[in-house]
Amino acid sequence: MTDFTSFKAHIHKRLFFTDEEFEEFCQSFKVSKVKKRQFIVQPEFVAKYRYYVVTGSFRAYVIGDEGQEHTIQFAIDDWWISDYNSYIFQQPASMFVMALEDSVVLQISYEAEQQLKKSKHVYETLFRILAENTAAHMARRVIVNLTKTAEQRYELFLERYPSIVSKVPQYALASFLGMTTEYLSKLRNKRVSRES
Repeated sequence: MTDFTSFKAHIHKRLFFTDEEFEEFCQSFKVSKVKKRQFIVQPEFVAKYRYYVVTGSFRAYVIGDEGQEHTIQFAIDDWWISDYNSYIFQQPASMFVMALEDSVVLQISYEAEQQLKKSKHVYETLFRILAENTAAHMARRVIVNLTKTAEQRYELFLERYPSIVSKVPQYALASFLGMTTEYLSKLRNKRVSRES
């Protein structure tokens, strides 16, 4: 049985639920174990679930016309992930979402989420807060990509998300930051020599 303590803390950082509300909320989620390299979302299929990561790590990415991969999002413990465009509009996904290690998630279906939102205002408020946070994060990322150099993007990422750097492969981080793996390697080496 999965311990819901971290999930409860995650929710209470954003909004207060009574014990009864939290219990009712959790009944709409299913615990799921995901193996390393397993896909939870794939292009052409509708993303039926939104996932809260209890433990583990995930990468959401798209593949360009020339076969190059572009990482859109990472998710580690205490984060959410899905192909939100597919999930919200219930249309075919454009992204792959893959586990980077054996992981445990809490998943909620689109239908169950809609039911929760209809049943109580407090649940609708939580999902709105999550959506606003995601929108703000994506907007910040676009601005950073347009206004910062590759090195500045790397430094900012290290500063904001130190726990992700050790959990994700270098090629995935490089593609998230919009650079080659070789260039990221150079930046890492430069940083190490500065610190030694």
